[in-house]
Amino acid sequence: MFERPSRGNRALLVVLDFGNDGAAYRRQELAELALSAGAVVAGTVTGRRARPDPAYFAGRGKVDEIDAQRREASADLVIFDHALSGVQQRNLEQRLECRVVDRTSLILDIFALRARSAEGKLQVELAQLAHLATRLAGGWTHLERQKGGIGLRGPGETQLETDRRLIGQRVKVLRARIARVARSRAVQSRTRRRADVRTVALVGYTNAGKSTLFNRLTGAQALAADHLFATLDTTLRKVHVPGGAPIVLSDTVGFIRELPHDLVAAFRSTLTEAADADLLLHVIDGASSERDLQEAAVEGVLAEIGAADVPRIRVINKVDQSSLPPGVEHDACGTISTVRLSALTGAGCEGLLTALATRFPAGASHAPMPAHEATEVHDEA
Repeated sequence: MFERPSRGNRALLVVLDFGNDGAAYRRQELAELALSAGAVVAGTVTGRRARPDPAYFAGRGKVDEIDAQRREASADLVIFDHALSGVQQRNLEQRLECRVVDRTSLILDIFALRARSAEGKLQVELAQLAHLATRLAGGWTHLERQKGGIGLRGPGETQLETDRRLIGQRVKVLRARIARVARSRAVQSRTRRRADVRTVALVGYTNAGKSTLFNRLTGAQALAADHLFATLDTTLRKVHVPGGAPIVLSDTVGFIRELPHDLVAAFRSTLTEAADADLLLHVIDGASSERDLQEAAVEGVLAEIGAADVPRIRVINKVDQSSLPPGVEHDACGTISTVRLSALTGAGCEGLLTALATRFPAGASHAPMPAHEATEVHDEA
């Protein structure tokens, strides 16, 4: 196996076009992912294929091209913007004589880098192990070597079986710990519902500006950085809406196209904040050239976590970086369905507060928020 260096890798990116839309955007996004993981982008290899090659994903001629460019750029890592099978990854590493990382592993690596809370770290580790378990048959035995196989291997047990058993044992422990955190989260949710407090969840593509909007609406100091997956851990805060009922706003992990299913499954307890919310604010990057693609990716994840039917308001952010003016749009019933704003400058945010007050007006049926709910709630396991 290839050792991970203590400093950033020089990475050569590989983006193949199989006839899908947005090839240029895919290259840009992969570069942003690589930078978010701490790599230095040394170059990009592109190409077109009708279908993936079973052995190398790319054709053998393209692999030769990748090898030549890797050596010329002195890259020690090759990142594919695609999901590779264990066999394909192993074959590529043997042919290119360097580490090869696919899109799934890259996203998991970024999540591992960003996770801060105990719950977030547990969920990332669970996703990584689930991903690793699918690759053991190809000779992926580094987990067993990390843990130490001597004394752990059963009678007549192969190294592959040992690896599977070790992973299974760790997965069981992780799931039990995450389940305890999920039960605590459920108790908090029931408390809010008994108090008749409305819950609103921010969802959207990564780096769409959710955390910036969260800070704007709540006065919080949540991390809002201009890179992918800046926020992994759910934060909840009370929002004061003039003329509106008490609202708790949650900010959680951003979505991305082809988000690994293992990651969605591992973060399911966190993502229930969206599925259980009374309203979703779908934050959209109004300055992105691939806004439609990003919206579709978010809708796909929402359907996967059971939040497809939760009412929502589209919030088109970053109007300060686009030609869109701040304002609101109404649906056929006259209800505000879309708000155009800038979370950074505050322009148009009054339209969002109006929309929230209209959806959840103050009234006798809404009890005041309990004292313990009136302050920040930051989920920590």
